Amino acid sequence: MTTKTAFQYSHTIGFLANRYKGFLHPVDMVIDSQGLLYVLNRVGPEVGVRIPYKRITICTVDEEYLGEISTGGMGDGQMWWPSAMAFDSEDQLYVADEALNRVSIFSKEGEFLSQWGVAGAGPGQLDRPSGIAFDSGNNLLVTDSLNHRIQQFHRDGTFVGAWGEFGDGPGQFNMPWGIAVDPAGDVYVADWRNDRIQKLDSGGKFIAQWGSSGEEEGQFNRPAGVAVDEGGDIYVADWGNERVQVLNQQGEVLDILRGDSVDSTWAEDYFLANPDEGAARRAADLEPVVDPPWEKLRETSANVEKLFWGPTSVKLDGQGRVYVVDSCRHRLQIYRKS
Repeated sequence: MTTKTAFQYSHTIGFLANRYKGFLHPVDMVIDSQGLLYVLNRVGPEVGVRIPYKRITICTVDEEYLGEISTGGMGDGQMWWPSAMAFDSEDQLYVADEALNRVSIFSKEGEFLSQWGVAGAGPGQLDRPSGIAFDSGNNLLVTDSLNHRIQQFHRDGTFVGAWGEFGDGPGQFNMPWGIAVDPAGDVYVADWRNDRIQKLDSGGKFIAQWGSSGEEEGQFNRPAGVAVDEGGDIYVADWGNERVQVLNQQGEVLDILRGDSVDSTWAEDYFLANPDEGAARRAADLEPVVDPPWEKLRETSANVEKLFWGPTSVKLDGQGRVYVVDSCRHRLQIYRKS
């Protein structure tokens, strides 16, 4: 039985836009030491017209737009299939790229600094790096998805070690995606195709796991992102079930978020400037009734605009805010914990 923990919808940032005040298939976000938000726009099919729209958008939680970093491409400082981001202790921004099998590093102002990574299955090589997070020793942990393992690197890309192998047993993985580190240094991994969250210690030793395949409370369908708060509660972007679940360390479900979005300020400004589109939107049915079975969850999310549609990442800011990257709706939904 779910115990409600008083998460309240706060507001939305973003809407569909190729550039400037908007996002295009965002997949991750991070927060720097000053509280600025960096949102990673993966964009979608790699057709020529879309490539320039791959970017990192910088804004504030109050929806002030501050600029963009990078663009699509295969050159230095460019992105092809960007998947995840993390800040180090010096506010340098690290970006993982699944297609280019590398990690690019930028200053927080957007200056390209360096990159490292090579494709392969050997120690220190990468095959679809999907999630990144810094550990308690300021080393970068990478979910090396198609190699079914976690790899640890120094910030300059020097290989430190690797954990895991393909499988569904304790400490094994099947296409791991999101990753997070708690205040004690323990590591949480969204084990995507095993439909579970695993907890490991700082040396990669298995501690616990939560979840199984399904749509019931505490079950997952391709969990994509994971975050942990100071009290040890676990936040899971349950991608295939179109929701975010919050669990405690005993695996009890504390809350389930499905989405409550209203228009962002950016969207309102756009519709004021484009009144015909605004009028069409106001006339549309944004909450049609869709038959409820679990198999139609994606159809429901695709038609009911306030709901999450493809939540890929969940992040926390230490001030009680929960940020959900709502990828297919091109926005962030933000909640507060009382």
